[in-house]
Amino acid sequence: MLTDWFERRRLVRKGLACDKTRLSHSDDSLQSRAECSWKLRMVILGVFIALLHLGVAWGRPGNNLEDQILAFIIFISGLMLLELDSPDIWRSNSRLVLILGAVWFNLVMVKGLYLDWPDHDPASMARFYFLSPFTFAPFLVTLLLGQRAGLFAVVQISMLASLLIERNFILLLVSLLSGFTAVYFTQNVRKRADLLKAGFAVGTLNLICAIVLGLVHQRGMDSLGMQALFGIGAGIGTALVVSAILPLVEGAFQITTTISWLELADLNHPLLQQMTMEAPGTYHHSLLVANLAESGAKAIGLDPTACRVMAYFHDIGKIIKPEYFTENIPPGANPHENLTPSMSALIIVAHVKEGIDLALKYHLKKQVLDAIQQHHGDSVVSYFHQRALQQQQDAREGGKIMNMREEDVPEVSENSFRYPGPKPQTKEIGLLSIADAVEAASRSLEKPTAQRIEDLVNEIVEHKISTGQLDESNLTMNEIRAAAEAMSVTLKNMMHTRISYAKKKEPSATTVVKPAKRSSSQGPSASAAA
Repeated sequence: MLTDWFERRRLVRKGLACDKTRLSHSDDSLQSRAECSWKLRMVILGVFIALLHLGVAWGRPGNNLEDQILAFIIFISGLMLLELDSPDIWRSNSRLVLILGAVWFNLVMVKGLYLDWPDHDPASMARFYFLSPFTFAPFLVTLLLGQRAGLFAVVQISMLASLLIERNFILLLVSLLSGFTAVYFTQNVRKRADLLKAGFAVGTLNLICAIVLGLVHQRGMDSLGMQALFGIGAGIGTALVVSAILPLVEGAFQITTTISWLELADLNHPLLQQMTMEAPGTYHHSLLVANLAESGAKAIGLDPTACRVMAYFHDIGKIIKPEYFTENIPPGANPHENLTPSMSALIIVAHVKEGIDLALKYHLKKQVLDAIQQHHGDSVVSYFHQRALQQQQDAREGGKIMNMREEDVPEVSENSFRYPGPKPQTKEIGLLSIADAVEAASRSLEKPTAQRIEDLVNEIVEHKISTGQLDESNLTMNEIRAAAEAMSVTLKNMMHTRISYAKKKEPSATTVVKPAKRSSSQGPSASAAA
């Protein structure tokens, strides 16, 4: 309400309120509704179909009804396959726009190149096949959305491009082979150099196809060399273009590729360097959480690099007031002893908001912001909540002696000790929340044994499940169990005890050590050993 806003500003000016507000999560936001709206999805599909019909008619005057119908059938068949094979992409309007936009842009490039090609005789068209950038969309879509989406792009581009260019069977064959090669070599890309290797692989396949087609059609060596050069250049050139525009597309569609995750995993990031200086205990905690989260991710087939990076940054908000967090508090100097439980809880909970403020300032990825905001869910800061309840009980007992009424003792609200949420919304953040709790609890283990560690991990997981903190993360019980077992193994390796070596006895002050008599047979090595 507008009146509430003015009242709050008045209190802020008087120093009776803070101008900062808690971050809250709303599932009813315009963006979330647009992302899943089936009406908007129908509009997206209608626009693509209209653009596809324009592409069929582009440069081809006359009646194109038959080709229009074939293009529509090919597209609808591909959509049915996409819905069956990749329902997550089908239900996400932004990802649907990405994949259809990449396919359409690729088709425009191929059709435009064909219309501007100087000669359409068989010899000249052979060079066109290998110069056309058929792998643009397969490269881009596979990097951003995965292998299955990349295969959808390959099939759609190959069939629709061959239809747009006079139902050319050779073009269909070359496009399919180069597209499948692009997807195969792009699915495990971890560095930008790997993308160039994938482009070189596509160029090599084009070279082989050029040689085979040249021999079949009995072309001369000059023609074969030109086709091979075009094929290699197109493969590498397309990879370079995709590598250049990849950060822009990632930012526009809020998708983070493995390449970007690896770049974020650099421990020389300014925020992490600041954490090493101002909150070294939190930095060490984050590294251990990263190891646990990574092992859990590997056990259930998630991206381990993404989980590791989220763990690095999940507690960066503690940089603001590091001295109030247990991993940074030196022995015998606890600042919470001079604070009320509610004030202590307020400081602890605030590290989530402070972390998001820092993440926004340093332009971290949206997935990292979500990890910072969601890794505690809407759980309760139990230590200070229990302390407040104990103080309330003590106050009531003392009030009886002082003849105070029970209602004069203020009630303890659990919401005052609760994180703002939301609960983890992805599997990766669900794993991060488990790893964070496990590492924090492991610090209190005395004489950690394998059984005690397993019991601790199982207790943490059961608590997360019973309080509903993992309900919205899409983690199955089998995945949670497998991840917990992997974290137990990692935690055992992290906490294993070393063999205590016997200390060397020091000679007493009254002992006189006499040098041994050196014989002529002893060399310098014998003297040194003594």
